[in-house]
Amino acid sequence: MAALTSITPNPASSSSVYSNFRTSPLTLSSQITADCSCLLSVRLGLASKQRLASRNRRCLIIRSAATKPAKSPAEEDWKVKRELLLEKRVRSVDAKEAFRLQKENNFVILDVRPEAEFKEAHPAGAVNIQIYRLIKEWTAWDIARRAAFAFFGIFSGTEENPEFMQSVESNFGKDAKIIVACTTGGTMKPSQNLPEGQQSRSLIAAFLLVLNGYKNVFHLEGGLYTWFKEGLPSESEE
Repeated sequence: MAALTSITPNPASSSSVYSNFRTSPLTLSSQITADCSCLLSVRLGLASKQRLASRNRRCLIIRSAATKPAKSPAEEDWKVKRELLLEKRVRSVDAKEAFRLQKENNFVILDVRPEAEFKEAHPAGAVNIQIYRLIKEWTAWDIARRAAFAFFGIFSGTEENPEFMQSVESNFGKDAKIIVACTTGGTMKPSQNLPEGQQSRSLIAAFLLVLNGYKNVFHLEGGLYTWFKEGLPSESEE
């Protein structure tokens, strides 16, 4: 089904505004499958040269039939992810404990941050497999996502790395001892403000690993921020 993007007036808008857009819809076509639509509301200040001397606010709705791909395991609800992580007894460790496990028990630190961040600085001996990457494709859905990121001033939007698990499996056997790390770490521990903890890239990665049969998966609590703050061994590639 082809994607269609159109600009239509909000019902509250006057007919004079509608006439400016009715005859010239913005269209965008791409081959996609029908799943769900993307809806973005934008408020614009419009001046009517014919009837109004002052500027009035009108609401335009940009409706896109650009469809989102089927939900991936990484997009599962955090509550579901957390339950599996607890069921599989994924253990969270602080930076000093992670360093000890790496040094004495042959654990490998899996850094899931973007490649550029990894090159700037990472724990010595860490392996980088990014769980998210810069948006690469130009389907209607990807264009809609780029526009959404740009709306918030973010011009380097990211997407899930579809090759993440394939790269993990090419680097690690199912019995490998892995400590998954990202910048902030997140947490599975409940608190008053966060009764179900807080999701992070490393916890999403840990979820994918145990979902795919990895048995010795640990998680770096506090993230690599605390690793660098503690002054633990690190290196860069620049």
